[in-house]
Amino acid sequence: MRALKFNGENICPSKLVCLIVNYHAHGVELKHAIPEMPLWFLKPPQSIIGDNEDIILPDMSKSIHHEVELAVVIGKEGTNISKEEALDYVLGYTILLDITARDLQDKYIKEGRPWSIAKGFDTFAPIKLDIVPRENIKNPNDLDIKLTINGEVRQSSNTKNMIFSVEETISAISKITTLEKGDIIATGTPEGVGEIHVGDRLVAEIESIGVLTAGVRK
Repeated sequence: MRALKFNGENICPSKLVCLIVNYHAHGVELKHAIPEMPLWFLKPPQSIIGDNEDIILPDMSKSIHHEVELAVVIGKEGTNISKEEALDYVLGYTILLDITARDLQDKYIKEGRPWSIAKGFDTFAPIKLDIVPRENIKNPNDLDIKLTINGEVRQSSNTKNMIFSVEETISAISKITTLEKGDIIATGTPEGVGEIHVGDRLVAEIESIGVLTAGVRK
């Protein structure tokens, strides 16, 4: 597992919490129902790789998709956090790619089985390891977000299009599980998800946070 960096300190998450359908248009493109509250799954921290490293395509899947997301890094332990206090628990923000074995996910959904396998392979969570302090981000709910592959724009939106704000998401998760310093919350992806292939170059950008790059190989 790769550690994140903040002011020279290594930050190691105990968990990586990822939202399911947090942009209306993404729910439409995957034909998924829009949730009434933040719904999420856990991605193994061991799936984390850093900037300019490679996503490794597993033999088990024939359809691997990209999903660019704003990632929130928790700065202190908290439970039952109110929406009004939620941002006080944020250490900072970064960029995450939630890589998904879409064929496996679809198969297990149809069978009514858990689909963590589709999200949990090693290298399936490229992250910009340098955390941007929360004080540097005026409003995390209004940031341009984009992903290009080999120079072609695949995803382009703004976090203002999220169904649940950062504050709502932190509050809801903390009512179920204690959030600890270093924990990462991936806030969902906008529309435009699609397949990646060997040799692709992914470049993810979020306004005021920076750029994350990743290659693809077998």
